[in-house]
Amino acid sequence: MSRPLKIDVWSDLACPWCFLGKRRLEEGVKQYRAEGGDREVTLEFHSYELSPDTPVDFAGSTVDFLVQHKGMGEAQVRQMVGRITDLGTQEGLAYDFDAIQQTRTLKPHQVLHLAKAEDLQMALVERLFTAYFEEGAHLGHDDVLADLAAEVGLDRDGVLRALDEGTYAAAVDADLAQARAYGISSVPFFVIEGRYGVSGAQEPATFAQVLAKVSAEV
Repeated sequence: MSRPLKIDVWSDLACPWCFLGKRRLEEGVKQYRAEGGDREVTLEFHSYELSPDTPVDFAGSTVDFLVQHKGMGEAQVRQMVGRITDLGTQEGLAYDFDAIQQTRTLKPHQVLHLAKAEDLQMALVERLFTAYFEEGAHLGHDDVLADLAAEVGLDRDGVLRALDEGTYAAAVDADLAQARAYGISSVPFFVIEGRYGVSGAQEPATFAQVLAKVSAEV
């Protein structure tokens, strides 16, 4: 039996395009298999902070944040929010930008590394994206992260302890360093078999085509 194809994904939990990209990648994997692809596909998510200077408790809306911290015009921001909301709807995502609580994502990235160690990373990635973009959860607060992690099977007290001790801070730093080494400057970014890079939330068909190409070569 052929070994699985490995996809390393750099993303940020506060990035709406990353949530969309995750869903489109999953659909692309299904298309690849439906079109005769015979390789299993494994995913590993890696940390990337788009805005490490974000306050843990940002006072304001998503529009306020992008206007104040990214220097974008309000009309441009509202147009972008409307576009990503519509694209998300097409993929079954229910973005609620009015409910989002902007925060720095360093801590949730650390918890994702803990989840990886427990073989629960994929479940937690999905839970955190959904909580942030659809439910208005505050991912900068330890107790909220611990509750969400417990929902997918992690030990709540263990999560709080890991956050308090910074157990996975070095793992996050290593991901960020690898992103710089690859030249990654925006996310989502997908590295297939360590040799092919795909940038952005591409259509599912694009992912399926790349997987078929790589599968034939490695």
